[in-house]
Amino acid sequence: MTGALRLANRRELGGLAESRYPCAMRTSTPKTWKLPTEERLARSALAYLERYASSAENLRRVLARKVTRAARAHDRDPAEFAALIDAVVARCLRAGLVDDTAFAETRVASQRRRGRSTRQIAAGLAAKGVDKSVIEAVLARDDTDDGDAARRLARRRRLGPWRTRGARADFRDRDLAALCRAGFGFDVARRVIDGDAEDDGDDGTATA
Repeated sequence: MTGALRLANRRELGGLAESRYPCAMRTSTPKTWKLPTEERLARSALAYLERYASSAENLRRVLARKVTRAARAHDRDPAEFAALIDAVVARCLRAGLVDDTAFAETRVASQRRRGRSTRQIAAGLAAKGVDKSVIEAVLARDDTDDGDAARRLARRRRLGPWRTRGARADFRDRDLAALCRAGFGFDVARRVIDGDAEDDGDDGTATA
């Protein structure tokens, strides 16, 4: 999400964006936890979203951890504050500060640039709480196949034809295993590791 969009949508959080925490010198004084209120949680959500992109479920987990620490400090049941978390997440969704589809699209693009496999990306998005249907829809629109991604990873990690240390043949099995552990199928891994550094065609999914 762009900075301009964040600024425009902050008003939807009831002017909380204008709140600023003054910088304070760190001391050894233990943190004093205040009981959660909707406004306090909204400020925490905004502060988090200013630093990190997030899915709705991931934001819910972040707020839940904060609530749990504060509630326990006051000998209260964290479940008492569940409705507050729901309300804040809903406000962020309405304001456009949280958008699971946009989050998934951004994550897929960045992960593909790093040579991540479809399987690995899907698992990562699921771990962030993105719904399976959203993951499948976003990945279906992704125009990078696993062969291209595997080549990027192999090039980045100096595997197979990009190996600069040791005899390539001596490390073949190890390099194959590295790509398979990264979520690539064996056939894709084999074509990349046994191929040439100049290859830039479609690896496909055909088997030998």
